[in-house]
Amino acid sequence: QVRLVESGGGLVQPGGSLRLSCAASGFTSGHYAIGWFRQAPGKEREGVSVISRSDDSTYYQDSVKGRFTISRDNAKNTVYLQMNSLKPEDTAVYYCARTFRPWASATLSPHDYVYWGQGTQVTVSS
Repeated sequence: QVRLVESGGGLVQPGGSLRLSCAASGFTSGHYAIGWFRQAPGKEREGVSVISRSDDSTYYQDSVKGRFTISRDNAKNTVYLQMNSLKPEDTAVYYCARTFRPWASATLSPHDYVYWGQGTQVTVSS
């Protein structure tokens, strides 16, 4: 059974950092593109960052480039999102997700991902 569990969210002041974790089970995470997405109240879900299965290429939404870093630890079957210099506009529920097929491309479109975690809340506020 495919399962993704996010953790690491919380309340942080502007300029602070958080590291989100996405623990995978029921499959080998290194065989799939894994993405981080977020959804703020009243807004559509958007892609934040993804890591490919083939060469671990990474992609970022323009607003987080230089501040967020995605990585994976295959030994722990976990994907991380290191978030630095957080801004109030980063406030959202963050989700990790997996593509349906192992050869699927890594994209920032939520529509290309089938399996989703339950999400973790990130609040950036003073």
